Amino acid sequence: MIINTGARTDIPAFFSMWFLNRIKAGFVYVRNPYYKEQVLKYSLTPNVVDCLIFCTKNPRPILPRIHELDTFASYWFVTITPYGLDVEPNVPPVEQVISDFKLLSQTVGRHRVCWRYDPIFIDESYTLERHIMEFRKIAKGLAGYTDECVISFIDLYEKTKRNFPGIREVTSKEKNLIARSFAHISQQNGIDIKTCAEESDLQQYGIQASGCFSQVVIEKAIGLKLKYQRRKSNRANCGCIPSRDIGAYNTCLHGCRYCYANYDQETVNRNLRLHDPNSPLLIGQLSKDDIIHIVEQESDIDGQLLLF
Repeated sequence: MIINTGARTDIPAFFSMWFLNRIKAGFVYVRNPYYKEQVLKYSLTPNVVDCLIFCTKNPRPILPRIHELDTFASYWFVTITPYGLDVEPNVPPVEQVISDFKLLSQTVGRHRVCWRYDPIFIDESYTLERHIMEFRKIAKGLAGYTDECVISFIDLYEKTKRNFPGIREVTSKEKNLIARSFAHISQQNGIDIKTCAEESDLQQYGIQASGCFSQVVIEKAIGLKLKYQRRKSNRANCGCIPSRDIGAYNTCLHGCRYCYANYDQETVNRNLRLHDPNSPLLIGQLSKDDIIHIVEQESDIDGQLLLF
């Protein structure tokens, strides 16, 4: 089984102590976001967890203790974009994240770290030309420390439109101009570029739509073949293999205006007051009304070693 920590929140940035406590305990409880009384229990042991997936804008808090994950295979997405405090009020400066990205890459291996440049949106401040300029700077800074970059264009979820009024979709013409420029820059810096869950076909520029964590990506990260067959995702055009997320919505403190995972800051603050790093749940405690389901887990590794 693949355990994902990053679809609902940023665990390395804000909940690394809690997560490492869960690793030490060997299990985690996850509350169903739609049926609150239903709680899933997952084992967090290497014999059933084939890979841990992380997605973060700030890996620094977990880096001093990252050795505590040595018994697990892992794959890391680190998002680095040029947006300022007007858009991402609590995200560290680009220079800091690049520095931490390099340390992470040196620790776990460049084949286990991917740069995310998303979501891409265009307005008066963040013009097409600025995106190309900033992408070039970041790509040069990460050259030699990663093999891959994932890009995506902003999706206008209702939460996004409410929290980021005036934001618009990127036009097809703009997408093609960005794709052509980004592909050229990535090639110059030894980085493969791809998309995930994008309707636009950008393969003419050498940009593959193979998914963020496809079977090939995870097999390369763990060095072993998986039994997985690609199954249909909840998102159209998504090539990622199935995973289970252990995070919780409305808990990320980055405050990004485009975020789809937070309803509003008041809800986030209320949830954060309930966080206990020693609880088996990310937010709050178990109650007498909770119904706990123990998830049946097994490894999907077929035992065949990959040679690269």
